[in-house]
Amino acid sequence: MLKTRVITAVVLLAVLLPVLFQASPWPFAWVTVVMMGAAGWEWTRLNGLPGTGAIAGGVALALACVWTLLLGGLNAPPAWIWSLASLLWVLGGAYALRAGPSGWPRIARGARLALGAVLLWGAWLAIVQAKVHGVNFILSVFCLVWMADIAAYFGGRTFGKRKLAPSISPGKSWEGVWSGLAGVILLGFIWVHVIDVKLAVDSPSLYTLLVQRHGWVSLLALVFLGAMSVVGDLFESLVKRATGAKDSSNLLPGHGGVLDRIDALLPVFPLALALISL
Repeated sequence: MLKTRVITAVVLLAVLLPVLFQASPWPFAWVTVVMMGAAGWEWTRLNGLPGTGAIAGGVALALACVWTLLLGGLNAPPAWIWSLASLLWVLGGAYALRAGPSGWPRIARGARLALGAVLLWGAWLAIVQAKVHGVNFILSVFCLVWMADIAAYFGGRTFGKRKLAPSISPGKSWEGVWSGLAGVILLGFIWVHVIDVKLAVDSPSLYTLLVQRHGWVSLLALVFLGAMSVVGDLFESLVKRATGAKDSSNLLPGHGGVLDRIDALLPVFPLALALISL
């Protein structure tokens, strides 16, 4: 299993790193269209439309992304899009987690499919716009999510006692969450005072932009973003548990599916752009 995970990770990095570090954001945008199409296929399968229906769902989402690129290019969309995405994630996420796995199937299938398509399209648009901002900016957002996850894992293993959401993800603990948020704050401090100052970066990081726009309130913004990465993770776990699936698919051998790898990123990117646009 470990060998399979490593090989898959190497292949993914070989595809993503060259387009991520290219000066033009267009190659990255097209690669992410393919990834979101795969995520759309997984989402449709998880919500009761297997086979041809799932393929149609993935193709429809990919075509929506392509249409967006052809219509507006890489121009920044109106800021209200990020505000709307934030509202959907905060209110919708709270509602879904409160209802739990048993409540998810009670929502009409059409509504579930539409919600997933909107959230995935919004996250894709935010990720592409983050690349337009610059490599340093998009990496700072990626690393926020990764730090929240890694610090939560080790903090949970070391200190974890109180379960966070046992009916959704039994392995997560409140101590892990606090550890993850502490890691995010530490990462932000290092990025603002070391990476953005001492390295030749191509753009300000998310952390520097938050400090410039919001001062000390940026600390609360980081905590909020770290918490929302947990919401994204729990939301996908809830959907999988409601349908009895272990992984969103087997597209990425050793890692599960695309949604399994990007779930925590989905709310954070649009929320990050909303915060820096205020």
